[in-house]
Amino acid sequence: MANASFIGQEESVLADLLHIKNLKTYYPIRGGVIKRTKNYVRAVDDISLTLERGECLGLVGESGCGKTTLGKTILQLTKATGGKIFLKGSSKGDIQIIDLTSVGKRKLKRLRQKIQIVFQDPSTSLNPRMLVKNIIGEALRIHRIAGGRERIRRVIDLLRSVGLNEDHTMRYPHEFSGGQRQRIAIARALSTSPEFIILDEPTSALDVSVQAQILNLLIDLKNRYNLTYLFITHHLLVVEHISDRIAVMYLGKIVEIAPTSAMFSSALHPYTRALLSAIPIPDLDLKRERIILSGDVPSPINPPPGCRFHPRCSYAVERCSQEEPPLEDAGKGHLVACFRKNAVAMDHGINL
Repeated sequence: MANASFIGQEESVLADLLHIKNLKTYYPIRGGVIKRTKNYVRAVDDISLTLERGECLGLVGESGCGKTTLGKTILQLTKATGGKIFLKGSSKGDIQIIDLTSVGKRKLKRLRQKIQIVFQDPSTSLNPRMLVKNIIGEALRIHRIAGGRERIRRVIDLLRSVGLNEDHTMRYPHEFSGGQRQRIAIARALSTSPEFIILDEPTSALDVSVQAQILNLLIDLKNRYNLTYLFITHHLLVVEHISDRIAVMYLGKIVEIAPTSAMFSSALHPYTRALLSAIPIPDLDLKRERIILSGDVPSPINPPPGCRFHPRCSYAVERCSQEEPPLEDAGKGHLVACFRKNAVAMDHGINL
């Protein structure tokens, strides 16, 4: 059995590819003549979750809840304010678990070969002045993976893997459609043979028919290369199609995590149920009770005490405004942060 080298973490993370523990990302708000920090935007506030190798974890929530910040913090494009991000790897037969928040720039550069990201809008994430062969081959050059003819050969293979061909290597991004540009962005992410890819709303800027093609491509690539995905989106039907598990985020917090089928059939958090009730149903004879949330989303600068959802929750009691509910196991890998989950389950006929 391979040995394990740890950096201040418990053995429970050994089975996971990525383990996030008490992660916080705050943006300072500065003002005055000397730009003194007055407050913070709590974009990601004490989040803990795990991703198992080969799974797709969908991350959903309203715009501004911190989904993209979480993805960028995992990749260390945005520095964490607190917490740990443990990545499991191997070297010479030994299992190594590395804290991404504490490594130096040189080692982080090497680790980024294993963690890549596909951004939301390919028209802005691809350099308009670079040929496709250079856009995809840039990572191969920076990480010294391949050069010369071998680099070109790899670029062509990557293009073919995403449904494009050799003729596309000598074109610029503006010569492609939105779906083709996203395929190029995916090929670029695959260029370093990563184990984990963060997909930040990769289909939201595309037409519906093209969205389906890109989703099917991502599923095929995941199975072919045994990839692990964090799929960030606000589109619940998209995340249902691709994800093994779903995590629901609200105002910087994870409020519920469950296998995809359980999330759609027996969600336990009032916020999750409100999101699910907004999904349109194509059957005119089938009616679903729409849950209308009262009030606006609170400010991440001054979030409400206790449960952050309680000002908009019809199930809230006094305790909800005084204590923050922990993320607890409700059975079969279904985690929920709600003091009133039993009442929600009773109202919707869910057996706990």
